[in-house]
Amino acid sequence: MSLGTTVTTPDSPSGTPCWVELSAPDTSAARAFYGALFGWEFHVKGDPVGGDGRYTIAVRDGVQAAGIYQASPGQPTGWSVHLRVAGAANTAQWVEHLGGAVRLGPVDIPERGTVLHAVDPSGAPVVFWQPPPGWAFGAQLPGMFSGADLNTHDGFAADEFYCKLFGFTNEQIGGDGIDYAEWRIGHEPVLYRCVIDDGSSAVPPHWLIYFEADPLLGTDALAETARGLGGGVLAEPYDTPFGRTALLTDPDGALFAVIDHSRPVDLGAGRAEVDDPHDD
Repeated sequence: MSLGTTVTTPDSPSGTPCWVELSAPDTSAARAFYGALFGWEFHVKGDPVGGDGRYTIAVRDGVQAAGIYQASPGQPTGWSVHLRVAGAANTAQWVEHLGGAVRLGPVDIPERGTVLHAVDPSGAPVVFWQPPPGWAFGAQLPGMFSGADLNTHDGFAADEFYCKLFGFTNEQIGGDGIDYAEWRIGHEPVLYRCVIDDGSSAVPPHWLIYFEADPLLGTDALAETARGLGGGVLAEPYDTPFGRTALLTDPDGALFAVIDHSRPVDLGAGRAEVDDPHDD
């Protein structure tokens, strides 16, 4: 995925990732882990989205990288991606027209625009966001967002929904029996979709968020750092055509991936950025 060094949402087309967010059971522990792993600094502000009435903005080199908030009792935890929309109210109508379901919103949040929580027809939760003017989101730099995969059991439903909603073109880039698609705006890759093939529906559809590894450190060092900080390594670092990657968890079990795009290896077709650990 190549979106430049930063994504400034007013200039980005609808469907572009414009934020990533962690719902955490313990925000203090999350700040300690990700701050040490990615070099993030944190600004905490009042916000009703958090179970404790607070919202944390992670910043690296003066650029906003991610949000963290405390999950309310019974609320799902983990990383989510926000996709930019020009109008949240109109998007809500299209979500339902295309077979998705609105779960919350549109809701106006002071200084943060309007959010819409939904479930797509393949069963994956997704957040659509109409960001405020001037909103900037760091990407493609060390410790910042690098890409996102939708892992789902129903690739056709996902392709139909997002491609019609955002006008994406859909290119199958998987091989050797792997159903892996690249969604593009024009010739530019925006998101990826991978079909989970575990022979059951036990693993729910989910988004996997990638963060860029500092090439001076590398994916292997980040994986070892994550392990030392109390996180886990579900997929040990390995080479892919996109770069050297690893699938990690934080101490609370939230999944995420790291990738060093400076180290691509031509292995032929059929490899996703990270093989989903639930894909047998």
